[in-house]
Amino acid sequence: MKICHYGMKQVLDRSGGVEVVVAELASRQAALGHDVTCYNRSGHHVSGSEHDMPKVKEWRGVHMKYVPTIPRKGLAAFTSSLFATLCCLFRRYDVIHIHAEGPAAFCGLLKFCGKRVVCTNHGLDWKRRKWTGSIGERFIRWGEKMSAKYADELIVLSPEIQGYFKETYHRETRLIPNGVNKPVRKEPELIREMFGLKERDYILFLSRITVEKRVDLLIKAYKKLNTDKKLVVAGGASDSGAYLNEMKQLAGDAPEIIFTGFVRGQLLDELYSNAYVYVLPSDIEGMPLTLLEAMSYGSCCLVSDIAECRHIIGSNGIMFRQGDEESLREQLQKILDNEEDAKALWDKTSEYICEKYNWDRTVQETLKVYA
Repeated sequence: MKICHYGMKQVLDRSGGVEVVVAELASRQAALGHDVTCYNRSGHHVSGSEHDMPKVKEWRGVHMKYVPTIPRKGLAAFTSSLFATLCCLFRRYDVIHIHAEGPAAFCGLLKFCGKRVVCTNHGLDWKRRKWTGSIGERFIRWGEKMSAKYADELIVLSPEIQGYFKETYHRETRLIPNGVNKPVRKEPELIREMFGLKERDYILFLSRITVEKRVDLLIKAYKKLNTDKKLVVAGGASDSGAYLNEMKQLAGDAPEIIFTGFVRGQLLDELYSNAYVYVLPSDIEGMPLTLLEAMSYGSCCLVSDIAECRHIIGSNGIMFRQGDEESLREQLQKILDNEEDAKALWDKTSEYICEKYNWDRTVQETLKVYA
């Protein structure tokens, strides 16, 4: 099949979960012999131009194209999606796969012109605080409505979102969760050199640093712990560095709280491989890829009890009450004081998550939807 994907920023920059998903889908589809094209946004990495990846014409058999983008909050998704849609109108693709709610705003135009459209909803983005009351929120909600009305097939990542579309739009959807790769654990070399970190001597938060991820809750709870373990906050800011700066002010001059900035490659692998406990205190998630990745490395994971996290960890992790600082502190202290409990999770989470969430299975299920 001739397949195209759009709706992501840039496939190679790993700036968010959508980019990771498209990279896995597109490269594996190409490896199976399909003709795959990705339309990437132009512009800099959300965490700064120093993290830009080079523009390439082809990557792992995938054709890489770049569409004009106005790099402003609320306009980037609109302009890049509009130009990607126009490109698709004048090319013959068997399937146009649109990712995320905002970019799906133009799927009605594609259907009017006789195109076959599949949309993946990666989460209810309009709920994010940065969009509240803005034109961006209206655009995202419009995209959600258009995908429910016009997409030939609509893919969701969790039962909760599947229920939402059924109740709100009376729309049947396909549940195809994300996958995860079986990683090779890395010794603490770069992280020792750069941050003085050793195996199992730190608490890890690793994700984009946005308001919904509740890094503030984690820092406040950490300050009340009785522990000699460090807190590592890994990830770059999204759209604006204001919240990240607030978190650094909240941390103060405490040397035991380390902000690494955006991470990828070996540094990312080492941080996952050597954490004592991985914490994701989010209020909102779609299907958190960072949680899947942390579990694939055999991490003991502590997450907020929102449905999207609860659905993933099952009995293979620990939960605290969403938004409750004392509950987070209590669960963190408990796991820090009982290394045997943490070790029991180190020993079983990787096998569990890699069996349950498999990229090859995800790709095959997606291709069935296309067919």
